[in-house]
Amino acid sequence: MLYMLKRWITGKLEQTMRHTPAVALLGPRQVGKTTLAQTIAESRPALYLDLEAPEDLLKLSDPSAFLSLHADKLVIMDEIQRAPDLFMVLRGLIDKNRRAGCKGEQYLVLGSASMDLIRQSSESLAGRICYIELTGLNVLEVPADKPKDIQKLWLRGGFPESYLAETDALAMNWLENLIRTYLERDVPQMGFRVPAARLRRLWTMLAHLQGEPVNFSKLAGNLEVDSKTVANYIDILVDLLLVRRLEPWYANVKKRLVKSPHFYIRDSGILHRLLGIRDYDSLLFNPVLGKSWEGFVIENIMSVLPGMAEAYFYRTAAGAEIDLLLKFSDRELWAIEIKTGIAPKIKQGFHLACKDVKAVRKYIVYGGNDEFPIEKDTVVIPLKNLLLKLQDM
Repeated sequence: MLYMLKRWITGKLEQTMRHTPAVALLGPRQVGKTTLAQTIAESRPALYLDLEAPEDLLKLSDPSAFLSLHADKLVIMDEIQRAPDLFMVLRGLIDKNRRAGCKGEQYLVLGSASMDLIRQSSESLAGRICYIELTGLNVLEVPADKPKDIQKLWLRGGFPESYLAETDALAMNWLENLIRTYLERDVPQMGFRVPAARLRRLWTMLAHLQGEPVNFSKLAGNLEVDSKTVANYIDILVDLLLVRRLEPWYANVKKRLVKSPHFYIRDSGILHRLLGIRDYDSLLFNPVLGKSWEGFVIENIMSVLPGMAEAYFYRTAAGAEIDLLLKFSDRELWAIEIKTGIAPKIKQGFHLACKDVKAVRKYIVYGGNDEFPIEKDTVVIPLKNLLLKLQDM
């Protein structure tokens, strides 16, 4: 089922593997990395190693010798961040295989952390590795012909087990178990000494502040720690691909700009579980409704964004604002405003902000099904239509 849902990224992954000796597939726990990798392995000689399993770690007590025995196979190493010393070994083996004329698909490494993993591998495997992020399901990967289809994905989030659960209650129970696994197992295993209850409180505070600037001092006071500690805790959640830090656009404009980043709980299902939202009706009456939809739209867009594109927000002290600013080149900026309803009202501040940054395209993503132009070269567009435009770039 997951293979069918993720067919588009499977093709991208297989194409990359044909030309690159090492590929890192990054994504949060339970998003489907292992299932996807094992499906790919069925079509070729392959060896799967789970670096959380003691028996597989034992096989790698002499990694160079063991992996050399399997030089004719695709070697898949799951949870690679558990054994960062392997990156240096892989470098030597890749260079050896290159001299022997092998150019592609040697190693597929899977990781549940982003920046930490990239720092470790980039030092050892520069020029030898490509990165692909596996995100949760988006609206192009699930039935989305009826409003309830998108409502289900928005409420439950993009983790396959949550989305495919028989009921909303089962989905929320699954998400609760995932949250506890991260807090009680994954964070300590990665070497972070953070009390689980305190980190959950911070995670929940960020959920209440979805899409807003964060006052570190205020959070620190509520958690009875200092601001530096709060910043470190947030970095952990960002590195685990659970929170997105959206940076402000620093344009060369003569305006006072808001320079504090915005933070989003990346998966809408986790956001709703942290806030105690159990069904779609309760979401509709929750104050986080607009920001929840905003984060959901942003994550959907990020899941199909071309690799060289960059994402920001833009806001001036006077209130001119763009929810999401996509930079494809210095001369091609897309401005995206995000609205929940089917009759969106556009504030003048959006058009002023678009003029500030010289946006070449202006879109209003809304909850309706029709695409149509409005004033000032702006297009009102359903989320699915915008994703299709981005995916075709």
